[in-house]
Amino acid sequence: MGKLACVFPGQGSQSAGMGKDLFENYSEAKELFAKIDEIAGRSLSELCFNGPEEELKRTVNTQPTILAVSMVTWRCYEKQGGPKPTYAAGHSLGEFSALFAAGAFDLTSAVKLVDKRSQLMEACPKGAMSAVIGVPAEKLEEITREVTAASTEGHVVIVANFNTKEQLVISGNPEAVTEAGAQAKAAGGKVIPLPVGGAFHSPLMKEAADEFAALLKNIEVSESDFPVIQNYDAKPGTKGVELRRKLGLQMPSSVRWCETIEFMLADGVDTFVEIGPGKALAGMVKKIDRSAKTFNIYDAQTLQETLTALKQTASV
Repeated sequence: MGKLACVFPGQGSQSAGMGKDLFENYSEAKELFAKIDEIAGRSLSELCFNGPEEELKRTVNTQPTILAVSMVTWRCYEKQGGPKPTYAAGHSLGEFSALFAAGAFDLTSAVKLVDKRSQLMEACPKGAMSAVIGVPAEKLEEITREVTAASTEGHVVIVANFNTKEQLVISGNPEAVTEAGAQAKAAGGKVIPLPVGGAFHSPLMKEAADEFAALLKNIEVSESDFPVIQNYDAKPGTKGVELRRKLGLQMPSSVRWCETIEFMLADGVDTFVEIGPGKALAGMVKKIDRSAKTFNIYDAQTLQETLTALKQTASV
């Protein structure tokens, strides 16, 4: 086995029932869920286990519950003897889980930061996002720049998520997103409007990002136990001051996920373990490099299967 990376999912990976199997099978999961509920001042575990789905889809619930399940899953991975990764990374919200896993900040800070982030993002000005498939990043960036420049009302649209070379997401004012989507279709792409009310990872998040950065100044961010590759620039870091700075810039900036995975692949990472609900990130990794080995951990069975496979691979 080459190098190992642990990756943590973001918004969209939630589902009712997430984390329940770990809660029922591992004492460390029970203990951590109880602590998270206490810090949050509400039963995030109840939301995770029972939903309903409509409540889980609200940003103020989605983000804290995905964070909770991801942190619990990481704790189980650690306690059950999971190997320390060479790198960690998280997709948007998942960056908080990655930083917690790497020891950059404690449980209380993680829960409180994401609670505030989710409130700020839900309260943001109306916006829109669309997935764009089959248009090269350079072409889509050109389209978004031209649409933004041509707007007489100051509307903006940018490429918000560089998920894979084929799968991108645009974000901004609804009118600008619609126009950029129409041009992307004309360029041969497939455009899928996303069911969100905000323009995440766009300049429309600037006011919320400034308020979040002010809160972040009061959070202790330590040197991490292993490098975390952050969304802002797809570069690894361990120093607390830099991790904090780039986390503060994340909200209005693009998620450079494809670059993040390509950086790790180039540095010898050949095994990726997705820790938390869903399988979205493992799917993206496979689209970037089909030869990469991917694992998902989201319940007791997948945890044990992954640990067994990692041990077998390490001993080869």
